[in-house]
Amino acid sequence: MSKHDGVSISVIKRLPRYYRFLGELKENGTVRISSKDLSAKMGFTASQIRQDLNCFGGFGQQGYGYNIESLYNEIGKILGVNSNRKAILIGAGNLGKAIARHMSFESRGFNLIGIFDKNEALSGQMLRGIPIRHIDGLYDFCRDNSPTVAVLCIPSSAAEVFAPQLVELGIKGFWNFSHYDISAHYPNVAVENVHLSDSLMTLSYHVSQLD
Repeated sequence: MSKHDGVSISVIKRLPRYYRFLGELKENGTVRISSKDLSAKMGFTASQIRQDLNCFGGFGQQGYGYNIESLYNEIGKILGVNSNRKAILIGAGNLGKAIARHMSFESRGFNLIGIFDKNEALSGQMLRGIPIRHIDGLYDFCRDNSPTVAVLCIPSSAAEVFAPQLVELGIKGFWNFSHYDISAHYPNVAVENVHLSDSLMTLSYHVSQLD
């Protein structure tokens, strides 16, 4: 059982934003900040910030506020950014290549160790300093290297095929860009779904409210 059981998903989803803002403040040399000043920068109320952080024990001091470096490090621990979990990426098409090239996995708790695709023409090409392997080598690679996270940049039909294999091979978490509902079939693994089309349609809604 997680020590943070009972914390709402909405609070958890706000933690990366706290981490990012605090990191920027830390880089700028700011030492401490009040919940009021932090709320002005982030768009949350001071009360919301205090409530969110109290879910994990609370880190402020009355009359002082928050020590930025300390709070940044504590939220980093909660998020597991220093965990260095081994990850693999399935699907080296345009989306997979963009994610591999531009996502800073290492600063977010992951070590990308393998990239796979069914296209034989891609085999041996280097991406992010990692050779693209044919998908047929997935089993042996996972057996030898024990990754625990998979990034799926493949269609839902392919994800449906590979999800059970990956779970059997020890994958505990999926960053899922496919539309396949992994959680419905494997409730004991962690899944973060990324629906780019949903996000775009949400933007369409918000813009339409301004018409």
